Parts: sequence; C-alpha cells; structure tokens
Amino acid sequence: MSLERTVTLVPEAGLHARPASKFVEAVNDHEAEISIGRPGEDPVQANSMIAVTSLGIDHGDEVHLVADGEDAEAALDELERILTTPEEEAAT
Repeated sequence: MSLERTVTLVPEAGLHARPASKFVEAVNDHEAEISIGRPGEDPVQANSMIAVTSLGIDHGDEVHLVADGEDAEAALDELERILTTPEEEAAT
C-alpha cells in the first residue's frame, strides 16, 4: 500500500546540505521505497542525495512524499519531522 503526504519545508536552508543529508539517511533507515517532489511535478527517488538536492526545494516550499513498503507510515512520520523542524532545533 502506498502512502502519501504533503509537507511544507521549514529549515531556513531548504533541502540542501545538512537537512538533505539527514533526510536521505532517514530514507535509507526504512524498509520502504520513498519518492519526493514538488506537488504536480515528477518525483525523484528519495534515497539519492544528488536527486534530492537537485530539486532545489527552499524554505516554505511544499514537497510531496510517497512511501510504499513495510514501514511506510513510520518513514513518512520521521521524514515529516525532519522537514518541519527548524535547522537550529535539529542540530541540538
């Protein structure tokens, strides 16, 4: 079963560098196929740092996540937490 979620990005730096690294690490920690993209655009595989950063997603942009697999809901919960936590809070 495929689960979907749309999230507004909070980290000031957008989905670049540290937030993207944490995001991709979390994707790879789960038993689910996950994709990410802007709503209405073709998504990319979320387990690739290059693919994720190439989206150019900035603070305040919406992203659409799709997860399919054993722990899809847990994966989406963790990814939403990463995407909606200000970077200064995530660093602590």
